[in-house]
Parts: sequence; structure tokens; C-alpha cells
Amino acid sequence: MKWMLAALALALGGCVSVSELEQSHETLDVISGKTPREYADCIKQHLADTRGSLVEEKRGDGLRLIVPQKLTAGSGPAALVDIDKRGSGSSIKLHERLNNFPLRLGDVRTAATKCISGS
Repeated sequence: MKWMLAALALALGGCVSVSELEQSHETLDVISGKTPREYADCIKQHLADTRGSLVEEKRGDGLRLIVPQKLTAGSGPAALVDIDKRGSGSSIKLHERLNNFPLRLGDVRTAATKCISGS
């Protein structure tokens, strides 16, 4: 039943662009002791089995990861992970599509949280 609701929400949600995700409230805003490269590589490793290829963009001293949707390919990004250099570590902001929908898939947030200090 949960999957039917999630599929319905995705179908009704329409396409979301990167710029629309940038304007959404962050679902995660943290600091990590990892460099932007270390953090980005960790996220990619954790999402390798559940998502398609993440798009990586260089942004100043940091990186942006654009996470594709899991169920509906080609309909815009599911999440943005902005990783900015901060001292010897990173400042991380996660923007997710359907960020206030309780049945959204949790693999991106789980990966982002695990990568803060773990591997």
C-alpha cells in the first residue's frame, strides 16, 4: 500500500528542476570533517546500488551531486547534495524532492547521514 501511495505521489508531483530544488528547504544541513571529495565519493558509493549515475558538478572549492530519481527516470532530479569546503572539512546541504512527503524514499538521506563521519 505504501508503494502505491509513493508511486501516485511521484506521478502527481510532476517534474522538478535543479533550480526548484535549490529553492526548497534543506532536509539536511550539517558539517563533516571529510573533504568535499571524500564526502562525494562516500555518497556515490552508498547510492551506487539504488540510483543511476549521479551527476557531479564542480562549484568553487566544493561539489554538487545531482541524484536521479529512482522510479521515474528522466523526470528531473530527486535530490541535490551541495558540498562546500569549510576549513579542513565540508558543509553539506541536502535538498530533496517531496521533502515534506512522509513516504518518500529514504536512501539519499540515509547515505548523506552515514557519510558525515562514517564510511
